[in-house]
Amino acid sequence: MTDKNRAVVFHGVKDMRVDTLEFPKLEMPNGKKAPHGVIVKLLATNICGSDLHIYRGSFPVPEGMVMGHEMTGEVVEIGSDVEFLKPGDIVSVPFNVACGRCRNCRNGRTEVCETTNPEVSCAAYGFNLGGFVGGQAEYMFVPYADFQLLRFPDKDQAMEKILDLAVLSDILPTAFHGLMEAGVKAGSTVYIAGAGPVGRCGAAAARLLGASCIIVGDYYEDRLELVRRNGCETINLSEVDSLNDAIEAILGTPYVDCAVDYVGNEAHGLGQEAEETKSSYAINQVLDATRPGGATGIVGVYGANPKSPVPAEREGIYSLNFGDAWIKSPRISGGQAPVMHYNYDLMMSILWDRMPYLSDLLNIKVISLDEAPQAYADFDKGSALKYVIDPHGSLPAAR
Repeated sequence: MTDKNRAVVFHGVKDMRVDTLEFPKLEMPNGKKAPHGVIVKLLATNICGSDLHIYRGSFPVPEGMVMGHEMTGEVVEIGSDVEFLKPGDIVSVPFNVACGRCRNCRNGRTEVCETTNPEVSCAAYGFNLGGFVGGQAEYMFVPYADFQLLRFPDKDQAMEKILDLAVLSDILPTAFHGLMEAGVKAGSTVYIAGAGPVGRCGAAAARLLGASCIIVGDYYEDRLELVRRNGCETINLSEVDSLNDAIEAILGTPYVDCAVDYVGNEAHGLGQEAEETKSSYAINQVLDATRPGGATGIVGVYGANPKSPVPAEREGIYSLNFGDAWIKSPRISGGQAPVMHYNYDLMMSILWDRMPYLSDLLNIKVISLDEAPQAYADFDKGSALKYVIDPHGSLPAAR
């Protein structure tokens, strides 16, 4: 086995590079030995829309941080306390780092683990949350492996569907979580803010849940075309001045039952203001779009944004139109998804072809590790592709 590890590393705003680092060790960020951990050889490691917050400088991380939090790979080394995994297992790595031992983990709230980050009850790979090294690399360390890792039941079956399974680490469970928090069920009308990869996963998951009319709003026609050809209604937000009017033109009513914000704090305005960043626009958009008594899911990233021209937003304080929302008795839920709460069921849905349209919605392009910096630049410009990095050339059929 090699003693080196090539990885995508953040060197500053819009400056990603592929560096050669030391091979990962079975130890925590604080240097403590981790016999409960494993080393994973990455087979598919994706570029996420959340990574663009880092790329653009709106989510601060230290220079030299290894990127990536969407990882699928093969176990190649196990710690002495690992009992239920073995070398050769193909696994999905949830982006939340969770111990499995604290109160929140034992209650299924792995997105707010109380022990893995000494600064806040939340840890994640490649996000400056607990110091855990990201997975846009050849190899990575995963702690608490027996608890954290989702092992695919059949290796050959997993490799046949690896590109769909590759989204189980984040964007598909995140999309599903937003819908569940918004109360989506059979027959629901749904508004999805954002047609990026996570919003497109939201469209697939809404169909899985039996939603009736699924409306997706975005500014890029090539993204909207992907969801349109898979049975969704669409709104080009650069061409409308009122979201409620646009929804009414589709449904006959200005409101939907459920709405989800998949955009976060880098949203833009409507119509003539489409080129202007309106950091709190997406969250206000879904609040406006939801009917009285309905519910919203807020899974877009809303942290302190050092690039915002608004001083309050640099401190993580955003302006909400809560007066108009309050009178509708809304149910509002936000935050990261507890990936482990959903990933097994979603894996089974993929393995048994309950989302056969997922690949078409995602529009995946498999790239090499060396192509990742350019993929970041293209994704930043609004590319409709979902970039999946193949560090070892393990996905020749997909390429």
